[in-house]
Amino acid sequence: MTEDLSLTAEETLAAEKIFGDRLDLAKRYVEHLATSGIERGLLGPREVPRLWSRHVLNCAVIEEVMEKDAEVADVGSGAGLPGLCLAIARADLKLTLIEPLERRCIWLSEVIDDLGLTNVTVMRGRAEQMVDVVNARYVTARAVSALTNLAGLTIPLLHGHGELIAIKGRSAAEEISKATKAIRKLGGKETEVLTVGESILAEPTTVVRIKVG
Repeated sequence: MTEDLSLTAEETLAAEKIFGDRLDLAKRYVEHLATSGIERGLLGPREVPRLWSRHVLNCAVIEEVMEKDAEVADVGSGAGLPGLCLAIARADLKLTLIEPLERRCIWLSEVIDDLGLTNVTVMRGRAEQMVDVVNARYVTARAVSALTNLAGLTIPLLHGHGELIAIKGRSAAEEISKATKAIRKLGGKETEVLTVGESILAEPTTVVRIKVG
C-alpha cells in the first residue's frame, strides 16, 4: 500500500471498529479506488490522500443505524460510496447497487468479484426504473441530488415501509425545509438530521433519515 493510502492512528481505530475482521477487504477496496477508480474517472486524483477519511469511513459508519439482515438499495452508487462500504462492513446486509452508467457498473462488478463479496448485486439503470424490481428496507444515497429531487428517486423503492438514509453536508436542514412537501406526499412520516460516528471519526457523518410507513 502506498503512503497516501495509509491510515492515521485515529483512522485505524475507526476502521477496525467499523470493518472488524473484514478490514483487509476495505483496504483492497481503497486500493481499487486509488488506481482503476481514478483511471476510469470515478474519483478525482486529488481525493487519493483522503479516501479513508472523506469517503470510505464517512460512508461505512452509517451501518450503525441499520438493522441486521436488512435489504439495502444504494442509488447512484458510482464508485460504491456508500454501497460497497456497507457491503464490506456488514456481511449480513444485502446490497443492491443502482447505477445508470455502464462503465461504472463494470468497475463495480470487477471490484465485487475481486473482493469476493457475495452480499451485493449491481443493477444498471435509473432509480425510477427499479421500483418494480427492488424492495428495500433502507435506501442510501450520497452526492446524487438535492433532497427535493432525491426523495422522489429513492422513497418509492421502500414500497411504503423503511428508511431513506441520505449522506448530506451542512445544508441538510435547509434541504429538508425545501423538500418537506415532497417528502410528505411520498409518505415520509418522520424526517431528521443525524450525526453518525461522533465517537470514532474526526469529522462525523451527517445524514438525513426519512422514515416511511
